[in-house]
Amino acid sequence: MNDSKVKGRLQDADVRVTNFEEVEFGYNDEEALQEASRCLQCVNPRCMKGCPVNIMIPEFIKGIKEGDLKKAYEVISRSSSLPAVCGRVCPQEKQCESMCVKGIKGEAISIGSLERYVADQAIINQFNSVVPAEKVGKKVAIVGSGPAGLTCAGDLAKAGYDVTIYEVLHKAGGVLTYGIPEFRLPKSIVQKEVDSLKKLGVEIKCDVPIGNALTIADLQQQYDAVFLGTGAGLPKFMGIPGEDANQVFSANEVLTRINLMGGYQEEAKTPIKKGKTAYVIGGGNVAMDAVRSLKRLGVDAHIMYRRSLEELPARKMEVEHAVDEGIVFDILKNPVEILTDDKNNVVGMKVVNMILGEAGEDGRRGVTEDPDSLHTVDCDMVIMALGTSPNHGALKDSDIALSDKGLIVVEGTKTSLDSVFAGGDAVTGAATVILAMEAGKKAAKEIMESLS
Repeated sequence: MNDSKVKGRLQDADVRVTNFEEVEFGYNDEEALQEASRCLQCVNPRCMKGCPVNIMIPEFIKGIKEGDLKKAYEVISRSSSLPAVCGRVCPQEKQCESMCVKGIKGEAISIGSLERYVADQAIINQFNSVVPAEKVGKKVAIVGSGPAGLTCAGDLAKAGYDVTIYEVLHKAGGVLTYGIPEFRLPKSIVQKEVDSLKKLGVEIKCDVPIGNALTIADLQQQYDAVFLGTGAGLPKFMGIPGEDANQVFSANEVLTRINLMGGYQEEAKTPIKKGKTAYVIGGGNVAMDAVRSLKRLGVDAHIMYRRSLEELPARKMEVEHAVDEGIVFDILKNPVEILTDDKNNVVGMKVVNMILGEAGEDGRRGVTEDPDSLHTVDCDMVIMALGTSPNHGALKDSDIALSDKGLIVVEGTKTSLDSVFAGGDAVTGAATVILAMEAGKKAAKEIMESLS
């Protein structure tokens, strides 16, 4: 049996940097069957222990092997409300695939690619997902339509609850819509997943800023329970001189303008004012998304990261794609000042080299500045991709308990307010899509337990 996974087909790098179309084509029927045939169908499947939402992985892969894609989709849908999303952006290499027995002596089964294949086939063939249970006569409000909110809504709707999602922006999807670029996650795919929830009876109300249009107290009066999945959309900055200059952006703003508002299009009402040379500061997935998006706009795009290339926190696959696309990686460097002209426009940065130290308790190596390495780089655009924190506008006029880090305090997923639950980045800080989904599932279960 083959120890190497079936490699997915990609757009050529020199072609894909000229468009925002999806980089990966996904498996065709032959490739999916070939990869599924590598699965050992373990009696004690270790892969499932690495899946935050507990998908019956061997069972859905067996459906592929047997040519029963509808069965495979039904298996996935019992656990996940967003399979086409997870198949594309979930870090399987650190989760389910890292536990795969095949990975001991060869390459793990490409579980993510197979999940994407099944989900895409379900969209093409219009498979129905799980049929909702009989209505239970209980209403739940969900604040935020990101992965935590959508997952919580899906599980509740399947169980017969009446669910209404309130979204502050004009399109549902949260970070799936405004944060992840089209070339990694097409917005048509996100919309299909949202439409699937609507078919389950979930109502979605966009352009409703909870905290202003309605308060948490209003929702408590109108619904039997409330779930807060408001995410972490407040960008962090370095606090260095010059950060208030023109053409200094957060990655959130750049990606929102591109993904949600079509800012890369010539006729856009909120266009991206492109620079000639841009530095994206950071090394996570958001940094990769921002720098690869700028490359597609014709910008000379650089990543500046204060640790080594091996320690980049972004997914290995995204880093490889960025390298192939010609992204310049300036590693072991950190800006200490942004330089401007007399009109406060960015003209460069003062930068220092960094020296790696010993690893700390979290496994990451510490870094210190090399005091004799100060130098200047030229650029006219700087994007900060240093992480995010929760923006608690939705909690206005509520007495909900927050930690000293500004995170919603929960016991399980229950907050300090009566019948109000929370999960995802608003509770944990910025994390992955799949961990937000895990929190949404947990909250749905606790809500049902509290209302039963």
